[in-house]
Amino acid sequence: MTAENSPVDDGMDWARQRGMGALAEKMGIEFTEFSIQRSVATMPVEGNTQPVGLLHGGAYVVLGESLGSMAANLHAGPGRLAVGVDINATHTRSATSGFVTGVCTPVHLGRSLTVHEIVVTDDQGRRCSTIRITNMIRERTPS
Repeated sequence: MTAENSPVDDGMDWARQRGMGALAEKMGIEFTEFSIQRSVATMPVEGNTQPVGLLHGGAYVVLGESLGSMAANLHAGPGRLAVGVDINATHTRSATSGFVTGVCTPVHLGRSLTVHEIVVTDDQGRRCSTIRITNMIRERTPS
């Protein structure tokens, strides 16, 4: 039985079995907590910066989408697939070193649509970015 069609008892185990995808792995994203109600991941600033040494705005979005899409897929359950249909981010501070932490919580968990908010903070706990992602839930088609 695969992670896609097994019952969800432990969100972290489900996420480990499913994997985060190549981009999240390349960026050094690591999940530290994972459930339908709250998911947390960290990402290093080093290696994810723009030329002037600030964490790239797109890196914040990758962290947010990784958390929000994975949480939506956990909520969707076996035989269903959540796909992103909208994402937006507001960057309010720049991280220049250490790690950032994303905390993902649901705004709406419906049968066909989910909305998650991801708050990204730096090592001092200061908010750097707020991301909102909407995912549409569909039945998984046999491949």
